[in-house]
Amino acid sequence: MDPTVEAALHGRFVRGVDLAPRNDAVRVGADSISYEQAHELALVWAGALLRAVRKPPGTVAVLAAKGIRAYVGILAALYAGATVVPLHPDFPPARTRRMMRAAGVSAVISDEAGWGQLPELLAPGPDGEQPFDLGGPDAVLPVLAPGCPAGTHPGVGRIVAEPAGALSEPRPVRPADAAYVLFTSGSTGRPKGVPISHGSAAHYFRLQDERYDFTPQDVFSQTFDLNFDCAMFDLFCAWGAGATALWVPPGAYRELPAFVAENRMTVWFATPSAIPLVRRLGGLAPGALPGLRWSFFAGEALTCQDAADWQAAAPHSTLENLYGPTELTITIAAHRWQPERSAGIAVNGVVPIGRVNGGHDHLLLGEDGQLAANEGELCVSGPQLTSGYLDPDDNAGRFVEHGERTWYRTGDRVRRIGEDGELAYLGRLDSQVQIAGWRVELPEIDHALRGCEGVTDAVTVDVTTASGTELAVFYTGSVVPLSVFARQLRTVLPQGMTPRHFWRLAAFPLNSNRKTDRGVLRARAEERLRRTTDTTGNTSTPTT
Repeated sequence: MDPTVEAALHGRFVRGVDLAPRNDAVRVGADSISYEQAHELALVWAGALLRAVRKPPGTVAVLAAKGIRAYVGILAALYAGATVVPLHPDFPPARTRRMMRAAGVSAVISDEAGWGQLPELLAPGPDGEQPFDLGGPDAVLPVLAPGCPAGTHPGVGRIVAEPAGALSEPRPVRPADAAYVLFTSGSTGRPKGVPISHGSAAHYFRLQDERYDFTPQDVFSQTFDLNFDCAMFDLFCAWGAGATALWVPPGAYRELPAFVAENRMTVWFATPSAIPLVRRLGGLAPGALPGLRWSFFAGEALTCQDAADWQAAAPHSTLENLYGPTELTITIAAHRWQPERSAGIAVNGVVPIGRVNGGHDHLLLGEDGQLAANEGELCVSGPQLTSGYLDPDDNAGRFVEHGERTWYRTGDRVRRIGEDGELAYLGRLDSQVQIAGWRVELPEIDHALRGCEGVTDAVTVDVTTASGTELAVFYTGSVVPLSVFARQLRTVLPQGMTPRHFWRLAAFPLNSNRKTDRGVLRARAEERLRRTTDTTGNTSTPTT
């Protein structure tokens, strides 16, 4: 293998081909594809992409639901030497259009769901927003749409993939080249693009190889959407070992022990919200998940009680709490659960996030912006750090220079615990929250709400319920039916970012600085949710 390919993110898949060519690389329901089949198909698609784009290798969007075509599409884009941008076809077209424009997408790989969305993406938005285009009146968007209906759309140049045009091997890349771009929630009302380089990914996965003993016999869960960075852990840890990545359908949670056993799953990775869900559905009985070897959780705070219950259900599994923002390449710290020790050093009943990954430095900043000894905002510097957001204007406030190095300000408050460098998570410093693993900027929700008919102003708060963290909204203006909120918000927000509870107020409560008091609103929301809820879990009350 070319050394530059071996060091690339997709070099991990090539390693899997060598280790276990006939193993399933991916299984989605009744569909599966082996390593050698996926490798050959990705080379065909990569060759077609390179012939179609005007400025290879460019940036390739994979606009597809979770399926074989999406997984091979990611691989094909990487094989072409392109930067891959996973996009969710269920997202509002306006949001997808902005992400494509920000990433400078030069070609698209799509399935039926993505193919059906293209006409709207290439048309002006309902608010007058310009359509996505490639910068010229006669330019067309090259789209590889295998298995989609014959024909094309206006503004689309359909790519034909033929075995005769296959690459002989993946194209070489440089460590500084971006392997993929993921988008996080942005406080300005638009998502922020985060490019992650092949070099950053190589450092990260080298650490995972050293820490874990994954083999071709392992079967990894695939619970995360492909536009969520934790999905990269599943895929490239599995593929680097010749193991199988298995899609977990929503219905599997109803009888998770049976699903895990039937599919001989050995590695589980999900947000902590999965634990109370499985518990409510009766799947966390002691010993219910005996086949799991590894259990990972990330994206939200993991409570000690949830960790203990999962460990009891999966007694042969090593459980780890992983932590890290997208800007630091998937996860940047890990804590291995040990019931007595972990519970003993936990803060507020939350499992520690552990030690920062090797090769990195970290520091804590106090509220005054000065270095703090034991508690403060976590800042990290090292090889997993992104070079910055796609839009440099988004860098302000997130990256800080200190001691001739650039540090990423996570916005998370942590505390040093023990004597071995472990950290405890204390909460967010800003208006960002975690909802089922989603990083959500509350001002982005507020921005979307202000665009709803009848709303003058809006404040979104996060509320802890028995089901996990939920979003609740207080707004001023006229009374807005829930159906109107649902209809208008789904055009601009993904489902995971859409609030469930709405209340109208005559005016917002203010604190001593004459700013909206989110703490009071949060407490009020918690009280109302204790008192009243309709059958859908949504609530709305008149002026108070």
